[in-house]
Amino acid sequence: MTEQRRPLVVINVVGLTPGLLGANTPHLNRLIDDGFLATLEGVFPAVTCTAQASMLTGLTPTDHGIVGNGWYFRDLAEILFWRQPNWLIEGEKVWQAARKARPGSSCAQLFWWYNMYADVDWSVTPRPIYPADGRKIPALYSEPNELWVSLEQQLGPFPFFDFWGPRSGIRSSQWIAAAARAVFDAQRPDLSLVYLPHLDYNMQRLGPDDPAVRADVRAIDQVAGELVEHLRGAGAELLIVSEYGLEQASGVVHINRVLRGQGLLRVRDTLGWELLDPGASRAFAVADHQVAHVYVRDPQDLARVRRLLQATPGIERVLDEADKAAWGIAHPRAGELVAVAEPGHWFSYYYWLDDARAPDFGRTVDIHRKPGYDPAELFLDPDLPLPKAKIAWRLLQKRLGFRTLLDVIPLKAELVRGTHGRPAASTDTGPLLIGTRKALASNRLPMTGVKDLVLRHLSSG
Repeated sequence: MTEQRRPLVVINVVGLTPGLLGANTPHLNRLIDDGFLATLEGVFPAVTCTAQASMLTGLTPTDHGIVGNGWYFRDLAEILFWRQPNWLIEGEKVWQAARKARPGSSCAQLFWWYNMYADVDWSVTPRPIYPADGRKIPALYSEPNELWVSLEQQLGPFPFFDFWGPRSGIRSSQWIAAAARAVFDAQRPDLSLVYLPHLDYNMQRLGPDDPAVRADVRAIDQVAGELVEHLRGAGAELLIVSEYGLEQASGVVHINRVLRGQGLLRVRDTLGWELLDPGASRAFAVADHQVAHVYVRDPQDLARVRRLLQATPGIERVLDEADKAAWGIAHPRAGELVAVAEPGHWFSYYYWLDDARAPDFGRTVDIHRKPGYDPAELFLDPDLPLPKAKIAWRLLQKRLGFRTLLDVIPLKAELVRGTHGRPAASTDTGPLLIGTRKALASNRLPMTGVKDLVLRHLSSG
């Protein structure tokens, strides 16, 4: 008789912390009552790509190489964020280890990052199309290729503009949850990885202390709860994980402007605006929430740059080579120095000194062209008198074939009220893990231990 495998589904509810559990999470509470709750000891930096890579490989950034959501590619002299090939993650992934232990084990990966070309059986991830005429067309990438077509036929088009940007909201998480259910019902993978991003949005817009966030917690509890109920009814085990918690933002550090003020950062004059020129700069920072990788071309400048940054208000510490090893981020992709913001502070990527000289992409949603993370993309510019009318006009211009910008994003970093990246201040504000199998329960687990826990689930299934 063939052994009956009990599938495992890992649902990543971004931004969920023990402190958010309670009256607004009845579905998750029931799951905890039936199983267990553990706090996760997060990795540094506490950002999406690093956390996910650590859970999938059981390694720290020193070994898997994902030192942030983006970094400086020295051989290209380019800063690249939100790349997608799975090959960027070094080390053995959890599904590869599962196949070694149990040949033929299958895996579906839905919207976790570094999804393209992963050697899983089914995958879906956002991947816009960029025609030569400058348009950006929302689209998905999947393996097999026909999977995304089938899902959109069943569920309607993926709500791309609800996944990131000023309109980000619950609809994208609802669609992903429905897609996860459809793939599970059709294929019944041994392991499924599902990403629900909703909590991240208003947590950054409003901050975790804003009472309005309670509605977001209730909304994602409903989406996750309905998916969990369906999967448990179909015989699956569940793990709910999160990547980090957010803290209220009270200040922003324009680290590149600090470096520019000392003649260390270079820009190029281009069509009336300025572009950061990393290859020509003696030092510049790749800002990523509360962490900034600082790339210093000449080792003789290291001490000077470190002193400069340590004296900058809003920066708590600057990690050198020894510190990076201690913090688990001693990979060649990391900056020569790594700046960590003070509690409540975060780093902007802004490098221009006059908003009139800001690059054209600065006022748009453009996660790939910006040389750093920009949470201001979650806002419409409050100075626009009729923002919806402007958006409608810009979209009409695009449909008529005109090349134009959807330039509705503010250059106002101070609007951002929530941030993350530093180690959590307490277990209540850090990441968590909820599981259905009490035999594998623990009170606290390192994020790098998630891979082993998944494998234990699969081996005892």
